[in-house]
Amino acid sequence: MTCNKQPNELIHEQSPYLRQHAWNPVLWLPWGEKAIEKANREQKPIFLSSGYSTCHWCHVMEKECFENPSVAEILNSCFVPVKVDREERPDIDRLYMTYVQATTGSGGWPMSVWLTPDLKPFYGGGYFPPEDRYGRPGFVSLLHALCRAWKEDRKQLIYVADSMMDQLAGFSTPAPGKGKPDTTALDRAASLLTGQFDPVYGGFGPAPKFPRPSVLSFLFRYGYYTGKDEIASLGLFTLRKMAEGGIHDHLGAEGTGGGGFCRYSTDARWHIPHFEKMLYDNAQLAIAYLEAYQLTSDRLFAETAQDIFNYLLCDMLSPGGGFFSAEDADSAPERATDEKKEGAFYTWTSDEIDNILDPDEQRVFRFHYHIETNGNVIEDPHGEFGGKNILFARETITETAHHAFVSEQQCRTLLESSKQKLLAQRLKRPRPARDEKIITGWNGLVLSALARGSRVLEDHRLLEHAETTAAFMLEHLVTPEGELYRRHCNGQSAIPGKADDYAFMIRGLLDLYEASLERDYLAEAIRLQESMDRLFLDMEHGGYYNAPSTDASLPVRMKDDFDGAEPSANSVAVENLARLWTITEDEQWHQKAEHTLACFSSVLDEDSSRLPHMLNGLFLLRFPAYRLQLRGNRNDDRFGQLKRVVDRRLLADVSLDYDEKTGTASGPAEAILCGNGLCHPPATGPDELENLLSATLKAYSC
Repeated sequence: MTCNKQPNELIHEQSPYLRQHAWNPVLWLPWGEKAIEKANREQKPIFLSSGYSTCHWCHVMEKECFENPSVAEILNSCFVPVKVDREERPDIDRLYMTYVQATTGSGGWPMSVWLTPDLKPFYGGGYFPPEDRYGRPGFVSLLHALCRAWKEDRKQLIYVADSMMDQLAGFSTPAPGKGKPDTTALDRAASLLTGQFDPVYGGFGPAPKFPRPSVLSFLFRYGYYTGKDEIASLGLFTLRKMAEGGIHDHLGAEGTGGGGFCRYSTDARWHIPHFEKMLYDNAQLAIAYLEAYQLTSDRLFAETAQDIFNYLLCDMLSPGGGFFSAEDADSAPERATDEKKEGAFYTWTSDEIDNILDPDEQRVFRFHYHIETNGNVIEDPHGEFGGKNILFARETITETAHHAFVSEQQCRTLLESSKQKLLAQRLKRPRPARDEKIITGWNGLVLSALARGSRVLEDHRLLEHAETTAAFMLEHLVTPEGELYRRHCNGQSAIPGKADDYAFMIRGLLDLYEASLERDYLAEAIRLQESMDRLFLDMEHGGYYNAPSTDASLPVRMKDDFDGAEPSANSVAVENLARLWTITEDEQWHQKAEHTLACFSSVLDEDSSRLPHMLNGLFLLRFPAYRLQLRGNRNDDRFGQLKRVVDRRLLADVSLDYDEKTGTASGPAEAILCGNGLCHPPATGPDELENLLSATLKAYSC
C-alpha cells in the first residue's frame, strides 16, 4: 500500500521484503554503513526490524504501525529505523534473535530490536500491536518510553547493552566439551525424541508443529544403523500424518502446479497451517519422503515426493533454472478487493465446492476431505477461517469408497477429477505474492532433492533439472574470485555468501555427483569446501562461523548450533566432510569433521536432539563408512542395472564414486565396495551386488 508520496531508501534495494516497505512513511534505511554512521552522528538509537516478505505477522505490523504517519513520526524523530530481510542477512538476524530469545524467552518474526549506535541491543521483542493487545505492550507507548529512556537514562541503557553484548560474544561459540562425541549422543537423541513424539498425530511436541526434516532424517538413520525399526517408524508415521493434513496442499496436478507443503501447522493434527510455502521446507521434505519410500516401498511416500517436485518445478522455478524463495500466506479473496487474508487462496466454503463438483464427486470428495457445511476449522483464535474448509484427508481411500458405495478405483478417479476442477477454479483467484529472490543455500537444498529424486524415482527429468540448477548457480551465484553470493534477484547477484550457502551447495553438488557420476561436480564441491574452510572455519577451536570475518557491520559472528527449519551449516559441514573423506580418502577432511564435532561436544552432551543432522555425520565417523565405486561404460545397460540396485535403497553408510578412466572400457560393468579396512571382490551383476550389500551393510526395512 502506498502511504508516502516519496519512497524511502529501500526503493533502491532488490529484496522484495525491503521494497514492500519502500513507500512507508517510516524513513527506513537498509543495514549498512550509512545507517550506522547516521546513528553515530545524530546519537540516536537504531530501531532494527527484521522479517521476510511472506511473513504474515510482518504484514500485520506494517499495516498497523509502519503505514501509520503518527507512528512513523515518532520512529523518524527518535530513532534511526533500519530494515533487514532475514533471508538475505541470516547472520544479523541470528545475532539479535539470540538476544531476543535470551531476554524474552521466545522469538519470531517480525523481530524488533533497539540498538545503541555501536550496534549493542538494549531492548527487543517480536510483533507489537499499535496499542496494548494480546498481552503485549503497544508499539506507540513503547516507542515513547524508549525515546524518553534514551534521553534521560542513556548511561543505564548503554550499561545494559554492553553487558548483553558481552553475553552474546560468549554465545558466539559453544563452551568446550569433555572430548570427542561418541555414540551415546545418538542414543540420547533417540530417547529424547521418542519422549516428545505424538503417538496420535505424529510430530514432536505440542502445537504449533513444524516439520523439522533433520529429525526425520536422523530417525531413519538411527533405525538403519541399530535395526530399531520402531524408532524410524516415528518418522514414517509423522510423514503419513503430514501428507494427510491441511499443511499439505492437496490440489496438485502434474504439469500445472499446486501441491507441496506449507510452513507449519498451528494445531496438533497438522490440519490448520500457516499458509506460506517456503522453498527450504519443500526441498527437505522431498528428501524425507524419498527416504521413507526407500525404506518402505510404500507408494504414498513416492507420490508425495513427486507432488513436491511438481510444485517446485511448476510454481517456484525461475526461467533461468534457479528456484524462488517463498509464496505468501496472504492473498486477496477475490480480484475486486486489495484486502488480503490468510489462506484465502487455499480455503473453500461448502457452497463453492458443491457449485464446482457434480453429485458423485461431491459425495466422495466431501467425505474424504472432511468438508463441513459451516466449515471444518475448529481452532481459529483470530477468527480468520469462519465458514471455510481446509482440505484434510481424514479418511482412507478404502473408507471413502465404502462410504460412497464405489470401488476403490472409482473413488480415486472421482477424487482426481474433483481436484482437477477445484485447482482450475483456484487458479482464477488472485495468487499469493511470490518472493523471487534466489537464495544460494536454499537452491543447494533443492539441488540435493532433485538429484536424489532422479535416483530414487528413476526420473531422468529430475536429473536434467538438477544439472540446469547447478549450471545456474555456478554461473550466477559464484563471484569472479570463486566465492559465493548469498542471493540473485532481478538479474543482480549480491551479498557475500554465508556458511550455510556453502554447506548446502556443497551437499547439493555431492548429491548431484552421485546421481550423474560427472566428476566435475565432485571437483567443484571440493573447491567450495576449501573456500568455506578459508572463510568460516575456526582453526583453533573448530566449527564454522556463520559469516566471514570481513563484514565490519556485524559486531559478533556466531557458530550455529541448532538444526531447526534448516539444518545448521556446521551440521551439514560435518556430513559433507565425512563424505569427502570416504570418497577421496584424503585425511584432511576427516580431521576437520572431527574438529567440528569436538567444537559442539558440549551441546551434544547437554541435548543431542538439538543437532540431529550433525548426528548423521557422527554415524559416518563412528561406524564403518563405505565407498562403492562403479566402473565401466555408463551407457551400458549392465552399468545401469548396477546403479539402480544402489539408487533404490537407503544406504546411509555408502558414498557412491565413479572411476571415469573406465568410461570407455569394453569389459563388463562392475561395482567395488570398500570400507572397514577391506575391498570386496567386484560385483558384476545386479543380484550379486544386491547380495553383497545385504551381507555387508546394515540391513534395514520397515
